[in-house]
Amino acid sequence: MSENREFRIEATTEVEATPERVWEAINDATAAWMFPTDQWPAEYPVKEYPTHVISRMDGPDGWFNQLENTIEALPGGKSRIRYVHSGVFTDDWDQQYDGASKHTLFYQHTLGQYLKYFDGQPVVFTDVQGPAASGAPDAFDKLKESFGIADAQAGDKVAVSVPGVGELKGELDYANEWFFGIRTGDALYRFFGRNHFGSVVGLTVHDFSGSGDSEATAAAWGRYLEGLYA
Repeated sequence: MSENREFRIEATTEVEATPERVWEAINDATAAWMFPTDQWPAEYPVKEYPTHVISRMDGPDGWFNQLENTIEALPGGKSRIRYVHSGVFTDDWDQQYDGASKHTLFYQHTLGQYLKYFDGQPVVFTDVQGPAASGAPDAFDKLKESFGIADAQAGDKVAVSVPGVGELKGELDYANEWFFGIRTGDALYRFFGRNHFGSVVGLTVHDFSGSGDSEATAAAWGRYLEGLYA
């Protein structure tokens, strides 16, 4: 499909953080759990601290992209987040919607991981995209197999030695056919099987160690992916 069509993706998540901490995470600390959005030319038609925020970008021919978060306090210092992503996809509607909706669940989970384990800690963010060969249908399965986690499930303990990168020792906190995440004592590693959505395998590193080096991290992971998909 090539026609422009609107979309709406909704998710509800409960996290172990107060509304004030959730507000900080979704407005000022996106690099800690998703990717940096501080340079986005967004406007805020609603910004009611700490319970409701809408950010929106508009473009030509009716195009728009809007994110809405409604935050509700729960007992025990927890919060419920009602998230709505709406807008217009300009091409390949079905594939884009499928990818965006599945990414939403992974990002919302990662937000919860950040708030529970690393809230407020400075982060060094790194985004790495695999080579063109990692767009093959079996590319994400190949990455899982290289880590020895092809049959692992969320909650399993992992100790993965990645040549040129080092050891990732912690918990497989998320795992399905499209994504997996590894949480170590000082970082969140997120792996994206975007080969399923017409792109290539990618990963992000959210380093809370205090000594992260984004350039070195990108180079090391880039070499690993190039070698894996050579």
